[in-house]
Amino acid sequence: MMVMSRKKPSTTRTLINTDKVFALIGAVGTPTSKASQPIAKKANVPFIGPFTGAGFLRDPANTHVVNVRGTYDQETEAWIQHLTEDLGSQRIAILYQDDSFGRVGLAGVEKAMEKRGMELVAAGTYKRNSVAVKSALLKIRKGKPDAVVMVGSYKPIAAFVKLARKLRLKSEFVTISFVGSKALASELGEDGHGVVVTQVVPFHQDSSLPLVNDYHKALSAVDPSAESGFVSLEGYMVGRLFVDALHKLGADVTRQNLIDVFQQSMEVDLGGATLSFGPGDNQGMDRVYLSVLQSDGTYRYVDRLGGAVDTAELD
Repeated sequence: MMVMSRKKPSTTRTLINTDKVFALIGAVGTPTSKASQPIAKKANVPFIGPFTGAGFLRDPANTHVVNVRGTYDQETEAWIQHLTEDLGSQRIAILYQDDSFGRVGLAGVEKAMEKRGMELVAAGTYKRNSVAVKSALLKIRKGKPDAVVMVGSYKPIAAFVKLARKLRLKSEFVTISFVGSKALASELGEDGHGVVVTQVVPFHQDSSLPLVNDYHKALSAVDPSAESGFVSLEGYMVGRLFVDALHKLGADVTRQNLIDVFQQSMEVDLGGATLSFGPGDNQGMDRVYLSVLQSDGTYRYVDRLGGAVDTAELD
């Protein structure tokens, strides 16, 4: 039995001890994973495909954890690399959610900037489950940033960008895959033009990839009216990986045998995305993609920043 894990620690214990689930799949978020992963580890329950790039889940000691996506450190490194190399950004500020998720992002940005002999010109925070970002924006504006990187969920990020546009803060805006790209685009409307979102899966409308075509067929079979998206594609990839691992086990399906499969050197080709695992490596993918929000609310994948959107004015 497998369960999407998005619950409190007490619920995780119930799933393991009472419901006797075989594995926990798809824990959403850093705080959720931080609470539930140790419980799964103690019970030797596979913890598959958490929807977070937090580094602690990549610890080789966590052999029961199987990650698909790249880390937040890899995303934040991509931010700083492309901002500095593609756009020549020198004054970078950060907005981040004041919790473990946001602080992981902050640490990644600081690491990437220190590597280049740079420091943040300003930092602003907001409380989780709020959109109170005005004080953070005013603090960040004082740093006169040419780019603002953002670690948070879609509502506060959208509120920040909208207010920044209103106050005519002329900065590039870059945010993280966890934000919820579709929801962010809807919340931002016209103000979203040019916002950059890093992604950790291929473009969900790239019909040249067998993976994407298979995903669309599966999505349509479940709900013909469902819209494709980055998040559901990632979930599909996690499910495909889990099924592939079960096939490798054959009739000998145990928790430990499933864990052992991912501790062996192996590659899984999903048809346009190859995941590799082995001893001490519990993360399948490392690639970070750049997507840029267009005026019509769609995203465009690009190899570099600059000239990536249409010609509409940002003011």
